[in-house]
Amino acid sequence: MSNMNMRGRTAIVGVGGVGWGEAPGRSAIELLGEAAIAAVKDAGLELKDIDGLCAATSTHAFPTLSVAEYLGIRPAFFDGTNIGGSSFEMHLLQAALALEAGICNAVLICYGSNQRTAGGRLVSMSEPQWHEAPFKPRHPVTAYALAAHRHMHEYGTTREMLADIAVSARQWANKNPTAFARGPLTREDVLNARMISDPLTTRDCCLVTDGGAACVMVRADRAKDLKHKPAYVLGVGGAHSHRSITQMADLTRTVAAESGPRAFEMAGLKPSDCDLVMLYDAFTITTLLFLEDLGFCPKGEGGRFVQDGNIAPGGSLAVNTSGGGLSCVHPGMYGLFLILEAVTQIRGQAGERQLDKCDVAICHGNGGVLSSQVTALLGSEAAL
Repeated sequence: MSNMNMRGRTAIVGVGGVGWGEAPGRSAIELLGEAAIAAVKDAGLELKDIDGLCAATSTHAFPTLSVAEYLGIRPAFFDGTNIGGSSFEMHLLQAALALEAGICNAVLICYGSNQRTAGGRLVSMSEPQWHEAPFKPRHPVTAYALAAHRHMHEYGTTREMLADIAVSARQWANKNPTAFARGPLTREDVLNARMISDPLTTRDCCLVTDGGAACVMVRADRAKDLKHKPAYVLGVGGAHSHRSITQMADLTRTVAAESGPRAFEMAGLKPSDCDLVMLYDAFTITTLLFLEDLGFCPKGEGGRFVQDGNIAPGGSLAVNTSGGGLSCVHPGMYGLFLILEAVTQIRGQAGERQLDKCDVAICHGNGGVLSSQVTALLGSEAAL
């Protein structure tokens, strides 16, 4: 069977996001629960209608058990796959397969974290990597700094080019009332910010925020009868390459170059068909790598591609219209927030930052230290 048979057979019909930025006094599961209830309500459903559950968090060893108990649901299908920040793009594929197989009828995908108010820093359940530990890396920024340095060495990429990515993200965030970091940000601000791991400054690094996010998926035939315009799942592809950054074969090439083509093949689309590009921008270098590896520009050209506002409002490619992990929200694992923005744009509900046309959106999740890559393509009815 061709995997194109999956194209447009399922859709996201509800989304919810809460506590973006700071949510003092609320636990990770409370934020997750609030987002879940909001998404179910947005779909025009009730919690008792949810019979599928996907969850991954950085605080629960058995996420679906904890979440199902908290919400009081008894799912027939459940998946707690955790491959880092890209888990939720993979959950789209798992939910689509379960819905198509008739195992369940409505799947809730959810996440919550109180990382900012609980500790003010990125928290990882990751076990130390024995071949890295003697060098005392700053997890995970050291790994991304290695990739940035290598890209500079091979392709002449500059810190100024990376800074332009952060500036573009901030310009989008300034159009988004829910973004945590708003206000002016210049290239010089990024370059002169405190160095965290050379060549990455604080402004090259994602925010640390609180936040909860959730979405609800159903089969396409049911989606048409619910209250919002569906965002159809057109294609999803994933790839793994390593666990430790020391085992990454080439620091300038991620396996987004494998996950992307898998998703595009399933969707019957190509990069030029995408109206919106939502990329996991944990660091400025990730945006650049994924633009190259997903085929939006040639390998090595990413630095030049992002300059001069090309991915900012009014540029040739709409990238991270919410403000991304760099300026909107980043509570530890960010992948589900990419999906929320894509659905919001496809529905035409993005307010001042709304694109004139958004029929096809790509959401690309990244997990670990450039370790797991999952690409998902969502679309409006016009894209079918």
